[in-house]
Amino acid sequence: MIHKRILVTGGAGFIGSHLCERLLNEGNEVICLDNLFTSSKDNIAHLLSNKYFEFIRHDIIHPIYLEVDEVYNLACPASPIHYQYNSIKTIKTSVMGAINMLGLAKRVKGKILQASTSEVYGDPLIHPQDEEYWGNVNPIGPRSCYDEGKRCTESLFINYYFQNKVRIKIARIFNTYGPRMHPNDGRVVSNFIIQALQNKPITIYGDGNQTRSFCYVDDMIDGLIKLMDTNDHITGPINLGNPDEFKIIELAEMIIKLTNSKSKIVYQPLPEDDPIRRQPDITKAKTILNWEPKIHLKTGLIKTINYFENIIKNNVF
Repeated sequence: MIHKRILVTGGAGFIGSHLCERLLNEGNEVICLDNLFTSSKDNIAHLLSNKYFEFIRHDIIHPIYLEVDEVYNLACPASPIHYQYNSIKTIKTSVMGAINMLGLAKRVKGKILQASTSEVYGDPLIHPQDEEYWGNVNPIGPRSCYDEGKRCTESLFINYYFQNKVRIKIARIFNTYGPRMHPNDGRVVSNFIIQALQNKPITIYGDGNQTRSFCYVDDMIDGLIKLMDTNDHITGPINLGNPDEFKIIELAEMIIKLTNSKSKIVYQPLPEDDPIRRQPDITKAKTILNWEPKIHLKTGLIKTINYFENIIKNNVF
């Protein structure tokens, strides 16, 4: 017996593919919708033979009419290299895509979850960041297409909730890592692992003392599903991330050690508007969802390193 029919936009991406897999394993019918701009069908190849899984190649900038019970809206380039490649398209994906998916959810009277981001906090002036903080974002900077796109999306979601009674959930996702990350997306974990495995210099932007909090993908999927399963009066936003804070230099040293790499660390200038500190306050997630990450950074890095070792061995990037 199928529990629910669920649409996952961006379902062939890093987080999306893990979510599709989990939802199928829990007995749901899953529609994966993706335009494959930054994602890959390789991420969902093992799911294509499942009769309860359907892949549709589609860009959510354009409307689509489907009958579903729930929507997870994950579609949007999420790394600076990808979202700055076509900044206008990034804004369109966030804003127009949200309007289209909210319209779909309104029509079918289904729940819809928005994958927002810690980037709505910008370069934060408070630490750690809780959901009541309004952020410190440069609206005309090089990251604004993503940061402000997601902020506008949150505004759309909450207004669809108040005006049209759409059943919404907003998750603010902090740095997530794990298998199926895009090898060339420029994110710090994948960058460092690939450089270390190839004994190439590990590039740190800035002095390495800036911090991030890294959440393993399995923990993130748990949080997203728990948020979707809450009562309709719980809308979010709710921070989802690992509150353990690490300096970038500590991450680099840990990866060098875990890979037995001969890589040396080199330093480059910090990109404009790059946040100096990033750490989620997950009090709401603990209280409302009974959720907190369980996988330690070292454990998750070993799993991620094994994945990239296979990628490099098979020469697929």
